Order: sequence, then C-alpha cells, then structure tokens
Amino acid sequence: MIDAHAHVEMFKGKIPEVVEESRKRLKLIVDSITEYRKFHVWKSWDALKPYFGFIQPTLGYAPNEARRGNWEKVKRVEEFIREHAGEIVAIGEIGLDFYYARTEAERRNQREIFAHFLGLAVELELPVVLHARDAEKEVFEAIEKAGVNAYFHSYSGPEELALEIARAGHFVGINTGIDFIPEVRKAAEVVPLENILVETDSPYISPYKGQKNYPWNVEYAIRRIAELRALTFEEVERITEENVLRFFELG
Repeated sequence: MIDAHAHVEMFKGKIPEVVEESRKRLKLIVDSITEYRKFHVWKSWDALKPYFGFIQPTLGYAPNEARRGNWEKVKRVEEFIREHAGEIVAIGEIGLDFYYARTEAERRNQREIFAHFLGLAVELELPVVLHARDAEKEVFEAIEKAGVNAYFHSYSGPEELALEIARAGHFVGINTGIDFIPEVRKAAEVVPLENILVETDSPYISPYKGQKNYPWNVEYAIRRIAELRALTFEEVERITEENVLRFFELG
C-alpha cells in the first residue's frame, strides 16, 4: 500500500514511531510538506529528512496561508523549493480554498499566489498536488491553462467535474473520509480506477471517530473502494500503487 498524501510532520514528537509503524504496513508515503501558519516548510523538511526514501516529499504553499497575502513568505518558500527542486516529487499542495477565503481580498491573494506557484511548477517541470475546496472548477481551468499534470488531493467537488478531470488525464484523490463525505464516496464510485490516488491526509480525516488519522489507514479507503466497485482489495491496491508511481515518476 502507498499513502499518496499525508502530513507526517504534524505528528511532531511522535514522528519516529509513526514512521516505524508505517514502514511495517506501507511501501512508501508521499508527504506534502506545505507552508502553514504553524508549520514552516524548512522546519518540516528537517523533521522528515531522516526518513526520505520511504517518505517522498513535495513542497507547497497552503491556500489557507495564501489568503493572507504574505509575499515575503511566498518568496522565502519559493527559494526553498528552488533549493530542493531535485529532491521533491511535486509542487504542492497549492490551490484555492473559498470555504475559508470568504472576502474578495482573501480570494485575490489566493489566486495570485496559486498562479505564482503554478508558474514555478511549469518552470521546474514538476507535477502539482492541488488543494481545491469550493473552487474546484476554477482550479481545474487554471491547471489546464498552465499545462501541468495534476493530482486533486482529497477531492470533494462535483461528480461531473471529477470525470472531466480524469478525462483530461489528471488524478483524483480518494481519502479516508469515504464513508462520511458523500462527494468522496461518489467520486470513488465513478472515477476510473486508473485515475485514482488513495490517501489519508493524516493526521486529518480519520475513518475512526474521535481518533487521529495515520498513514496506514489508507487500507480503509482501499478496502471501501474495492467494496463499492465489486473488485478485490489486491486489484485496487495494485492499480492505485501504480498510479502513484506513474504520477510522481517514482520508478
């Protein structure tokens, strides 16, 4: 199994034990090291660097941070990405989140910073990991215009758009909220398996109420996809693993 999207750095002092347990159950984790208000990419990078190889890193700038419009921080993150461009497998997560960005000023900030990092992905010839909430169509149009390969992580948008994303050759992330987020379940039912990546977004979106999520809970999402589509666990596991390797060019 592979967890296509996690935030292991957010386990802080428990990182070693989370990685150790994950190694027993998973082939690898793709960790989206993302600039948040309390999680700076350079600190998260240092915390996870001992585990690189098993953990494959991306670097990005969260839209909920982007809404603040701090261009000094944007430039610092950009410099960090350029410094480590040969060590990452994608730019991300980046995108738009209009659920939290409610004012036009906040949305303008998000759009401008999203466009900035899309341009960086084009320049560095890297795929992008997308955070799109209540703005899925706009994000899709932006990545199509930019001409980048994209992974819509934790997709919760309209079913019709999920199919359009897949037809364009991009990937849709199905997370461990599959049983309590109707849009996730619907996408899991209709998107071609060859366009699905399976993820936990840990420590968020646990399938077990009142508990933190962990990377190995990706098994839960794989099992539920298999049940919904009348496939074997092994078939869903194999195809979604191949999808991760292909999208992130992991060989």
